[in-house]
Amino acid sequence: MSAPRPVELVPRLDEQGYSAECVAERRRWVEERTGARLTHVGSHSIDSARMRGNVENPIGAVQMPLGVAGPLLVDGEHARGVFYVPLATTEGALVRSYERGMVALTRAGGARVRLWADENRVAPVFLLADVAEARDFAGEVAAGFESIRAAAESTTRHGRLLRLECLPIGREVIVSFSYHTGDAQGMNMAVKATDAACRWIVANTRAKRYFIFSGFDSEKRASGSLLAGGKGKKATAGAELSPALVRAYLHSTPERLVEMWRHTLLGHLQAAATGYNGHYANGLAALFIACGQDVANVANSAVGITSFEVTPTGSLYASVTLPSLSVATVGGGTALGTSRECLEMLGCAGQGGAPKLAEIVAATLLAGELSMGAAIASGEFVEAHEAYGRNRPEVEGGGAA
Repeated sequence: MSAPRPVELVPRLDEQGYSAECVAERRRWVEERTGARLTHVGSHSIDSARMRGNVENPIGAVQMPLGVAGPLLVDGEHARGVFYVPLATTEGALVRSYERGMVALTRAGGARVRLWADENRVAPVFLLADVAEARDFAGEVAAGFESIRAAAESTTRHGRLLRLECLPIGREVIVSFSYHTGDAQGMNMAVKATDAACRWIVANTRAKRYFIFSGFDSEKRASGSLLAGGKGKKATAGAELSPALVRAYLHSTPERLVEMWRHTLLGHLQAAATGYNGHYANGLAALFIACGQDVANVANSAVGITSFEVTPTGSLYASVTLPSLSVATVGGGTALGTSRECLEMLGCAGQGGAPKLAEIVAATLLAGELSMGAAIASGEFVEAHEAYGRNRPEVEGGGAA
């Protein structure tokens, strides 16, 4: 029996490895060792040198189909007017579904959107000798807030420490640091600032050790604490739709939609779901991919509550509450190629754009909730996927499976 082939590391090629030549050579190396042909991976418009800081060992770029949905009329404090929303997805029927909801909202006078909070948090845990010391430590943290803030803000030009909250667990204390991070998602910024603050705390209080992450921050994971906010932007969007409009565009009635909402709410309770929504993650993922967001933040951003009500006049009032929406218009992948172009489609690229983007996202998710709810209430869900999706993919020789 021959000896197993030794594992080979992906070559760095030079100190950085981001030149077009290095990327092409690394891609050829992968092709030789895997037998794959990476023609499409190598065909991209992103300058490989600009990938530095976004990816390691680059070999090219992936491509996703990009659709546009609209018109979406938004009445926000930052986003006002009609928008056409880019959605990157491979799920057939998704763009059409969101577009139906957007048209219904626009015909109803638009989605009214408001932001309630704008912050991000990091929650290190400090280790103390016993529960009494833990309680005394919390007092030291409160007394030292100004010095802690100075230590944190010394690491950043844009982040501001808003407050601290101490959460005891036995003889350990989680300290939740809440920051305003401007137009960036800001987690890297906040972690660096928090680490500097933690070093000051260890040097000036009875705490001797800390771990920079306790898990309480709920970064890129769902949790019940997200419903209270503190992880991104807290946004609400709502609209009132007349019975005639609901019949014409959603093929249902306000009463039927509220009945559907109540029965599926019970299902969420049975499943012990965190919050209630039809498919926030669909719209979030498609928008995040299109606009260069950190897609893993879909996990925390998709925690929220959709509500349907019949008004005293018989209309439908629909709303979404997104307490922990993480979006950015600077940093991360927001300046790369198509991401920048999609943000420019929305008028959100660069400094000052994040609040506007958050309001557009909230209105988009409201449109998606209306359309999916209507598809379930009217019994059209399967038919819509048959018409627009790939439930019957083509097989060899032509035809459908």
